[in-house]
Amino acid sequence: MAKTPDPSRSRPATLDVLRKQAASCRRCDLWARGTQTVFGSGAPHARVVLVGEQPGDVEDQKGEPFVGPAGRLLREALGEAGLDLADVYLTNAVKHFKWVPRGKRRIHQKPNRDEIVACRPWLDGELAAIKPSIVVALGATAAGALLGPQVRVTRDRGQFQATSFAPFVTVTVHPSSILRSRTDEERRDARDRFVQDLRAVAERLRKIPHRSTSRRG
Repeated sequence: MAKTPDPSRSRPATLDVLRKQAASCRRCDLWARGTQTVFGSGAPHARVVLVGEQPGDVEDQKGEPFVGPAGRLLREALGEAGLDLADVYLTNAVKHFKWVPRGKRRIHQKPNRDEIVACRPWLDGELAAIKPSIVVALGATAAGALLGPQVRVTRDRGQFQATSFAPFVTVTVHPSSILRSRTDEERRDARDRFVQDLRAVAERLRKIPHRSTSRRG
């Protein structure tokens, strides 16, 4: 079996090249049960990159990130917050759907540390190719993958910090957690706060000068 290319050991590749390489990734065992690699999607020169945990059942079947119920909520919230999708790139820390069977359903299972580490070169490659101004980690898995185990979403959400891969990085909840709210009132409150977090990203973005978009992914 051919060895999967490691984008972290070469010069930054374009998103198209990374996507083609990731399609045959065998860095961990998740590829064997996933329908396909679900690579990131969006503007190759996006100013904001949003990183989730992993694709869900719908994403696994369609091959696109954030196209299920949580993705629809995210896209609506981005619009309400004033973030243009033309400025956004959506991806996940893990590119294959990890699941366990429950009857005829495929139930999401949280990726472990080895799987997150195995997939990290693809995320690093995306960030190196895009060079975003702001990265938003959606949920604990993405936050831990990007910023380490010391980060806590409930404590650190809405705060910005500088990193080697983006001038500003912040964390908030994953939209799927909003859908799991127990009551309509809790869901409204969680959604309102989520939009507030994204609005803070939009406000920060307006203060950052636009860069040249002559690069192509």
